[in-house]
Amino acid sequence: MTEFNGAMLQCFHWYSPGGGKLWQQITEEAPQLAKAGFTALWLPPAFKGVAGGMDVGYGVYDLFDLGEFDQKGSVATRYGTRDQYLKAINAAKEAGIQVYADVVFNHKLGADHQEEFMATPYKPDNRKEAAGEQQTIRAWTHFTFPGRGGKYSELQWHWWHFNAADHNVLDQDTDAVYLFEGKEFNESVDQEKGNFDYLMGCNLDIASEDVRKELFYWGEWFLKTTGVDGFRFDAVKHVNSGFFLEWLNHMRGFSGRDLFAVGEYWSGNMDSLMEFIEKTGSNIMLFDVVLQHNFAAAGNSGREYDLRAIFDNTLVSKRPDLAVTIVSNHDTQPLQALESVVQPWFKPIAYALILLRKDGYPCVFAADYYGASYTDRGKDGGEYDIEMASHRFLIDKFLEVRSRYAYGEQIDCFEDAGCIGWTRKGNTGHPGGMAVVISNNEASSLNMETGSPGTTYIDITEHIDKEIKTNSDGRAEFSCPGGSVSVWVPKQGF
Repeated sequence: MTEFNGAMLQCFHWYSPGGGKLWQQITEEAPQLAKAGFTALWLPPAFKGVAGGMDVGYGVYDLFDLGEFDQKGSVATRYGTRDQYLKAINAAKEAGIQVYADVVFNHKLGADHQEEFMATPYKPDNRKEAAGEQQTIRAWTHFTFPGRGGKYSELQWHWWHFNAADHNVLDQDTDAVYLFEGKEFNESVDQEKGNFDYLMGCNLDIASEDVRKELFYWGEWFLKTTGVDGFRFDAVKHVNSGFFLEWLNHMRGFSGRDLFAVGEYWSGNMDSLMEFIEKTGSNIMLFDVVLQHNFAAAGNSGREYDLRAIFDNTLVSKRPDLAVTIVSNHDTQPLQALESVVQPWFKPIAYALILLRKDGYPCVFAADYYGASYTDRGKDGGEYDIEMASHRFLIDKFLEVRSRYAYGEQIDCFEDAGCIGWTRKGNTGHPGGMAVVISNNEASSLNMETGSPGTTYIDITEHIDKEIKTNSDGRAEFSCPGGSVSVWVPKQGF
């Protein structure tokens, strides 16, 4: 079974500063991030969005504009220019870090012209039930990309390249999803709302041969241009799952490399995640949404949460070889659409649970690593000032321990609802072992085996300053403060 000894950094959050700063920051910090223990960087969407230089990247306008053309009010994207993007990728790769590009194949926004055609309205909450008769609608569906002028691709997108939209210029008041004439909602998508093919904007018709041809061509162009090592696929629950496998296999064949891939299937329904895995032949990893929700619940419940259940029904417990484990991301952070906040006190615990265990491929979130400060409106319309604390000190410690000691047999001690722990016994190249103790209640301790007799251990979190020595059986009573985590490693050589 695959064990991921590296760690990924999601380099951005929803409110990452604009003005072209991110690509420059990555270029400057790549060597430092590699030294910290990151082996891969997940970069945000690099193409031009509907909001130009302000777009986070998910409001896709032009996949071929990586910050090169004057479109949507700017040349640069939120994160910088094409040249800066390529320089950031090269800097990461020179530092020994892989780069994963964020790809959005679900929709387009910001068309240049309107078109009139026939469509049938469907109920937004039930895409299997029509809300009226087929009718003439006018929608923003014609993409000409005038700033690019046909460079890289001459294809202009028309209404027949899409299958649905939710806005009719001729009827501004009706709330509906309009299914275009001659089109169907794609199958092999999430079944929420009857069929969750449609999410937003102009929904790409993945069944269209022209669309498929263009996306395959774009992938080849993008790989030749950037040389990235893999992809994060956005909103995979809204796109025919088979397409991702076809596209990925084509790109692997084209590049001659075993490109990494992870999909964002944001669902707490484990059956849905497992179905996607089956349909994609176990070729695409998924973010462990259930685990993230468990972290949020544990932080909110405090000592009432049974820590023994933290991995219950999670992807990492069922398919550890395909689980990307996260604590937070840009969608779960405060004031975002999928808000699922892990309380600050629990975040160090959560990061220990993903960074110091043998299963899963851990992903650290930029706002947890660097901290974040921003203002936005909540769902209630009120304006809120948000401060997200930096946990970099402990994350860096965990990354170092992961690199040096998180090897070999893992022995779990999940017997008490308020205190759990585990040890790793190390291997020939990484001797000494380690021990982790977690409590969501009072100060606690666990008697655990490290496999290293007569070894003195220290708590690298600096929560406990006394030393602990294992007996002749390699066992000791390892402790941690209440509501916290302690990570014990051999004193010698640390």
